[in-house]
Amino acid sequence: MFGSAYFTGGDCKKALKPMAKRELLAWLIDRFKVSIRRSCLLIQFNKSTHYYRHRKDLQVALRMRLRELAETRRRFGCKRLHVLLRREGWKVNHKRVERIYQEEGLKLRLKGTRRKRAAYVRVPLAIPNRSNEQWTMDFVADQLADGRRIRILTVLDKFTRECVLMEADFSLTGRKVARALEKVGQERPLPEVITVDNGSEFAGKDLDNGCTGSA
Repeated sequence: MFGSAYFTGGDCKKALKPMAKRELLAWLIDRFKVSIRRSCLLIQFNKSTHYYRHRKDLQVALRMRLRELAETRRRFGCKRLHVLLRREGWKVNHKRVERIYQEEGLKLRLKGTRRKRAAYVRVPLAIPNRSNEQWTMDFVADQLADGRRIRILTVLDKFTRECVLMEADFSLTGRKVARALEKVGQERPLPEVITVDNGSEFAGKDLDNGCTGSA
């Protein structure tokens, strides 16, 4: 199973990874009936590493929520996602969020324009199974007879394809979008997820503060 090439002093430490050394250690103990201490010395393997057992990740819920926020707020980096978690009541420091952020592969390292980076899907969204579970909103534009241009905010239920809201104005800022959603929320419950594009009205702080009630 293991040839003499594995027992070459200092080369063994560089050649094998911890998992392979665990297998080699078990083979030595079983084949030659030597102690764990002597086997670890032979292959230069730390005993504490041998006895270590991976503990179950107790941050499953935090990981899931961070992935959801990273997908719905595609322009947000780790720091702003940490702020959102704190607003929701998660008592977690920025170091843990950064570690999970890296482990889940949520960092965007794409070359190109800012628009392409924001449009990249980090976490695929689940397909809705009922009405009022997932909405999508976007803008359409039109022009009046006198030449003035207007914008229309459209909100669509992705499951029923119902048009939940249509708001028309000459200018629709993030604050106006937040007020329109508040008005809809008085008539029906708001969904769990709202998907948007990378428009400035959706990615700006005005909509973020309006939805969370911050000043």
